[in-house]
Amino acid sequence: MTFRRSPLALAILGLLENGPLHPYGIQRLLKQWGKDQVVNVGQRTSLYRMIGRLEEAGLITVGATERDERYPERTVYHLTDAGRAICREWLAEILTTPRNEFPEFPAGLSFVMLLPPETAGELLAQRRERLTKRIADLQLELGSEVDGHPVPRFALLETEYQVAVTAAEAEWIDGVLGDLRTGALTWTPGPV
Repeated sequence: MTFRRSPLALAILGLLENGPLHPYGIQRLLKQWGKDQVVNVGQRTSLYRMIGRLEEAGLITVGATERDERYPERTVYHLTDAGRAICREWLAEILTTPRNEFPEFPAGLSFVMLLPPETAGELLAQRRERLTKRIADLQLELGSEVDGHPVPRFALLETEYQVAVTAAEAEWIDGVLGDLRTGALTWTPGPV
């Protein structure tokens, strides 16, 4: 069975590398470690569906069911050898091969001509302000500690990447805003 990789599937397999976990533990660790900034785990149902698909594919397996009087019964999952192999394969592919991921912002930019340039400039200026706040928030994460010890750099590489990409976007928006102000970039709004 061919399993289509996703950030959530990779995250589940990656977390199970450290040992068996139940779905709530997986979701908690993703949020606690800040991985929810790069992996969408907002909906628990998505997590459970993905776990079911990974189990069906033989990449993870049920280990046991834990019972604690304070919580409902929890199924604990283990990584299989096939899961470990596919996790490594996906990592190699993701780290070596750029992929067009179809983010929303470029899609919005492709239709910016529907707005007057002044409106587009105002909206981009708002985005620029939000990017400034995002960069500051990410930089706080880079300086984070756990139990009084700095978080190791390898655990924050995705945050470093997010800072770099966000800063590059902010710089690009600054250039567009400058061109809108000087009139070097303009258009007549409406359908193409």
